[in-house]
Amino acid sequence: MAKLTKKNFIDSLREMSLLEVKELVDGLKEEFGIDPNALFVSGSNQDNNKIQVEEKTEFSVIVKDFGDSSNKIPIIKTVKEITGFGLYDIQKLLNTPDAVIQEKISKEKAEEIKNKLELIGAVVEIQ
Repeated sequence: MAKLTKKNFIDSLREMSLLEVKELVDGLKEEFGIDPNALFVSGSNQDNNKIQVEEKTEFSVIVKDFGDSSNKIPIIKTVKEITGFGLYDIQKLLNTPDAVIQEKISKEKAEEIKNKLELIGAVVEIQ
């Protein structure tokens, strides 16, 4: 008997009806003990299948709400201290929803800024 090549096998499949293909698949499952409900696992190394999660190293400090407007002077002083912005830019920040105060900073620095802003009544998020 001649060896069945991949090309010949595919050509033979093309000539089959759907019913014949289904019978072939069922026969292969039975012959090789394939459980159709089993999870398919590739033969690659198990270590390669683990998902690598990168730890985030840069953070942004975002102010959701600057709090009570009666605290304007402490808010302006604190934001100026953190950003170095002038009064005009600080006013723009105060009127911006989800204002980004600092970007691409370490987690420790972001936590420090968050604590300063929360002390004056701001609602702050670190991303």
